[in-house]
Amino acid sequence: MTDPRGVCARSATDLNADAPYVRGWAEAKRATDHLAAQLHTLDLAALFPQLKADVNVFGEGVVRLGTIRPATAEALATLIMAGLTNELLHKASAKDEPPTATG
Repeated sequence: MTDPRGVCARSATDLNADAPYVRGWAEAKRATDHLAAQLHTLDLAALFPQLKADVNVFGEGVVRLGTIRPATAEALATLIMAGLTNELLHKASAKDEPPTATG
């Protein structure tokens, strides 16, 4: 859950019996593992030594990137923009292709 500014709730230090911590953490773990694999593929895993799955006080899974250097944040922003640009170009080229005949 987030506050009005969209910031993640505090970490779960005092457990609540009604919160689904295991389910939230498992979701975060899957996402963390996927991100770690992609970072490893790009040879960037060493830039995120504190990457880990966690859960907030409401039982929601969160992925913690940890403290990173400014250059790492810049590289991450560049990768995100490159991915978005590639996606937009792919969608634009798909619109320009003539429909294929089926039948």
